[in-house]
Formats: sequence, structure tokens, C-alpha cells
Amino acid sequence: MSQEKVRIGFVGVGAMGQCAHLKNYFSIDDCEVVALAEIRKDVAERVARRYGVPRVYPDHRALLANEELDAIVCVQPFTRHGVLLPEIIDAGLPLMTEKPIASSVEVGRRLVGLAGDKGVLWMVGYNKRSDPATIYAKAEIDRLKVTGELGGLRYVRITMPPGDWIAEGFADMIRGDKAGDLESDPPPPEMDEESFREYKLFVNYYIHQINLMRHLLGEPYRVAYADAAKAILVVESESGVTGVIETAPYNTTLDWRESALVGFERGYVRLDLPAPLALNRPGRVEVLRDPGKGAVPETLVPQLPWVHSMRRQAENFIAAVRGEIDAPCEAAEALLDLENALDWLNLWQKRA
Repeated sequence: MSQEKVRIGFVGVGAMGQCAHLKNYFSIDDCEVVALAEIRKDVAERVARRYGVPRVYPDHRALLANEELDAIVCVQPFTRHGVLLPEIIDAGLPLMTEKPIASSVEVGRRLVGLAGDKGVLWMVGYNKRSDPATIYAKAEIDRLKVTGELGGLRYVRITMPPGDWIAEGFADMIRGDKAGDLESDPPPPEMDEESFREYKLFVNYYIHQINLMRHLLGEPYRVAYADAAKAILVVESESGVTGVIETAPYNTTLDWRESALVGFERGYVRLDLPAPLALNRPGRVEVLRDPGKGAVPETLVPQLPWVHSMRRQAENFIAAVRGEIDAPCEAAEALLDLENALDWLNLWQKRA
């Protein structure tokens, strides 16, 4: 693609489409949003005027039929991915969607298979992997696992109490009428309506932590335990490391307190992440090294660049489209998140 700008087509400019994605691509020098598709004509035209997008279309079919694109960003409810994505994947363009990849394992497997058959790069929006703090923490965890200077990796704990994840991030959103009833993916045949509702709620909110657990461990894991109160999810990695996801130990109203503690025998790496839509704010990393044998323990808190995860995620997608980096999380791995979530639901139902 040399040094030409990457030509992006946007499918969907609702709340997340505008405020978590479009505004970031708009501000990246080496890409250009050349067209958008949005079924709400008034919203589409107003968003296009604000961001200088030259052309708008009523749906993804019209956009694909009339534009020469390098990539697609499709920000739609994940419950509609099975309806929308087959035609978009068939276009063969690199694709970026929000998490999770689908509303069910069955639909996810079908879509991942289609993308694999077409050789499509499909990046899934786990923005926490693009936070400068997560990037630093992951590199340090991997380094410590190799050097062994703090002993073996023993434990990972991720906590995400419900709170203010928006952080005024929708303040400049262009609003309009609701889109109305749109076709969605059906529930899996083995789930009743209540089970499917529970599953969708869980994957919509906690799929980030299910994904982050695998990222920090650096290997797959199995779901080993889920308590009846739905407060904790215990996992065991391939190498036997225990992990715990605490879902709702408490709630906050004007704050966001998401953290991960990665424990070694003689120290830890702690990651604190900001609200997902907070602007120009990275997370925080704290590294404790206590090697013993008379050495003085030390705590390191690195200064990180003032870049928020959604902005860095957009930059990462453009770089992946150019072939400069691997996408932080592709669809084949994201499918594991749905499978782990289904294991959690099955364990919880047995205890209910």
C-alpha cells in the first residue's frame, strides 16, 4: 500500500461508532474515512458534515457496491453480526468490529470460518490491549517469565466493578431517531430465552476481562469454577496458573476501578485501567520487585504517553492493514472468549 492513505469505509455511526471509533480514525494522518453507511439518514448526513466524510449510503451493500476501499470498520450491535458480516466478509477487505465477535458460539464459529476461507484480516475491538499501560505490563510480564528473576508466575486477578465506563465520552455525540427493529441473530437451539439473555448480558459486559485474562496469562485457560452469586469466575491456564475474574465486588457511580494483578513468587505487575471512553488518559502500571537475599525491594511506576486506548486501537488497525504489525486480537482468538463465557454460564446454571 506504500505511503498512500488507507481508505476506510464505516458501517454504523451510532454512539460507539462515532465516539469510540470514527473520531479517532478521523484524526489519524495516514488514513481517510471516504464513506459511511447508516440507515438513519439524518444522523448519517450530520455526522458526515462534522467529519468531512464525502459520501453516505443507506446500508453496507450500497457502500460496498460503490466504493473502492482498503478496509471496513463495522460498529454494530454484536447481536447482528451473523446477519451483517457474511456479506462484508465476502468483500475480502480487512475488517474491524467491536467485541464480542457474535452473540453465540455457533454464529461466531460460522463467521470465523467465513473469514478464514476468504483470508480476511478481522480485528476485534478489545481496546484494553491497545492501552499503553497494558502494552507495557504485557511486555514486562513476558520478560519476567523468561528471566525468572521474580520466580514463577503464580496468580492473575482481574477486577472490574460496574461503574461509569462512559466518562462523558458521549458528550459530543450526534443524536437522532432510533433505528427501529432490526434483524438480529437467533438464540442457539439449546438455549431458552432466559439463558440467552443471561449469556448476552455477560458477554457484552465482561468479555473484555475474559479476553484480558488470556492476554496476561499468555496462554489459553479453562473455566474451573463459577460461584452461585456470580461474583467470581475461576480459571486454570494450560500450565496450571490460577486466575480469578471478580465481576461485581462493589459498584461505583462516578468512577471506574478496573485492575489486574499478576503475581510472581517475589513481586507483581499491577495494571489499573481508565474508563473505556476516557480521552487522552492511559492506564497505570506498578511493578514490585522483591528478589530477597538482602536486596532492597523496589517499586517502579513508569510514565506512559498520554494516549487513550481507543485512539491507539485505531492506529493499530491501520498499521495491521498496512502489514506493519499483527492485529492485537483477531477473530479466531476472540472466538475462545465466547466459548469461555459459555462454560461460565453452564457452570452457573448448574449451581443456580
